[in-house]
Order: sequence, then structure tokens, then C-alpha cells
Amino acid sequence: MPDVFDPYAHDRPMILPSILSADFTKLGSEIDDVLDSGGDALHIDIMDGHFVRTVSFGPVVVKAARQAAPEAYLDCHLMVTRPEEVAPQLIAAGADGITFHAELADNVRRTLADLNSSVESDGVDIGVAINPMTPAEAVFPILDEVRLVLVMSVVPGASGQSFMPSVLDKCEAIKRRLRPDQRLEIDGGISVDTIGRARSAGVDWFVAASAIFGESNRADAIAALRAGLS
Repeated sequence: MPDVFDPYAHDRPMILPSILSADFTKLGSEIDDVLDSGGDALHIDIMDGHFVRTVSFGPVVVKAARQAAPEAYLDCHLMVTRPEEVAPQLIAAGADGITFHAELADNVRRTLADLNSSVESDGVDIGVAINPMTPAEAVFPILDEVRLVLVMSVVPGASGQSFMPSVLDKCEAIKRRLRPDQRLEIDGGISVDTIGRARSAGVDWFVAASAIFGESNRADAIAALRAGLS
């Protein structure tokens, strides 16, 4: 298999199209389109219907995405109650990054330990996510042990929601504590109108769903998002 693009090797801002808004009747061509149009990596939302009400997709779709894009980095966001059980299946299917939620347990360090003990594959990047109402302090105990922090700027579970600017203070607080080899990601309501504010708050990776897949010309949509970063 070709080498997978490593987004951690680059310190420039990254745009990650979220396939949650893709047309699943032609997923392969949708993935090709957004990557050929300038998307840096693919964001894949895994929802189990328990942690959030929505049920999305799992290892079968991750495997399909890997087959469609052998060189793409697959950033998997686990909105599931037992990430340590789901993660090995996703990694076997081709996931490169696994992000779990700090809200899953009272002891976020124990949750991370359970996840790490279940992941046998080397080279998988582990991240932690927080919901809009969760304080930044929830991730502080494990910042040294993850590569990525994902701040949700909408209530997780559905695409197309409005950006919540109240999360930007959290982004700034977390960014101040990250090492140069760690990344800060944001997901929810990212558009040409909001991406600049998120960048100013220190965000490195920008997940966009409807702002990319909802446009007929994905190259123009991604170019417009990049223009908003400057």
C-alpha cells in the first residue's frame, strides 16, 4: 500500500472534508473529488446511537474509504461509548487517527489507558475530543499523552449546525498548552465565515462537511476556506 500522507509532518493549516455529508451512493468518487480538489485528509465520524443519538458508520465504511484513497490520512472521530472496543476494528480497516471523547468517563486518563491497551497497531495517532459545554480543563490531565485535541463547535450528532463561537476561548486555552508536534482540531459549522476566527484562536485542523460536500464545485469551496485562513 502507498505511504499515507502524514498531516503531523506539516505545520500549515489543514482542511479535512468530513464524509458525513458525502453522497453515499457514490462514496468513492466523492472522496476522490474532495481530495483532488485540495482536501488534506478525510474526517470520518463514527456514531453508535448511544453517546449521540445518531448512528453513522463503522469499520465497513472506513475500509471503503481506505480502498478509495490508499494514500489519504483517515481521521476517525469516535462518538461511541466504548472506544476501546471499536478502535481495533477501525484500525484494522485502515484508520490512521482515533479520537475519543473526554465525556465518556469521570476519569479521562483511565479511558485513555483502556483505549491504548486495546490498540495493538503501531503508528496510530490518538486524540481526545470535547463537546461545546465541556470545559477545556477536562483534557488537561492527558495533554502530554495525545497527539490531537478536537474541540466540537456544535453539539455532536448531525451535520449542518451553526458554529458556536463560545468555544474559541477553549481553543486558545488548549493551544497554549500544546507542544509543536501536537495539533488542535475543530469540527462543526466551519465555513468561509467562521474559519478565520477559529484560526485566530489557534486551530490547526478544520473539519468541514456541508461547506464542502454541499457545494457543486469542491475545489472552489476548499479554496474559499483556505482564503479565509489568511
